[in-house]
Amino acid sequence: MQQVQKGDQVKVHYHGKLTDGTTFDSSQGREPLQFTAGSGQVIKGFDDAVIGMTAGDKKTVNIPVNEAYGERDDNMTMEYPVSDFPADMKPEVGMELQMGDNTGNVFPVVITEVNGDMVMLDANHPLAGKDLIFDLELVAIG
Repeated sequence: MQQVQKGDQVKVHYHGKLTDGTTFDSSQGREPLQFTAGSGQVIKGFDDAVIGMTAGDKKTVNIPVNEAYGERDDNMTMEYPVSDFPADMKPEVGMELQMGDNTGNVFPVVITEVNGDMVMLDANHPLAGKDLIFDLELVAIG
């Protein structure tokens, strides 16, 4: 049977959980995730886990922070004045927004705190600082 090697196109069903068992994502009810193994299109731990699998294989992998989304970075949080929001927008904790930098890059942020006339924004990936567990099923190679 053919084993996944770097450069192979693969299709994978997955169920992603935190270490407390909370599901954060799953391909259940959707098409399997398709990517090129070893290309860096997915997090390193997920990428590494499919290498050597054969179609139909199932396994559970524990992916540490450094092979997932990395540690949280306090430099990725910032205060932002409420007065700079559109007049018709009421900033609320948990609200997801898109921001741009001086070079035209756009990135997601989440409002983590609203304190009077200032809002705290967090640009860390929501799964940063967390170890992850994935149940994987290799659906196809190629």
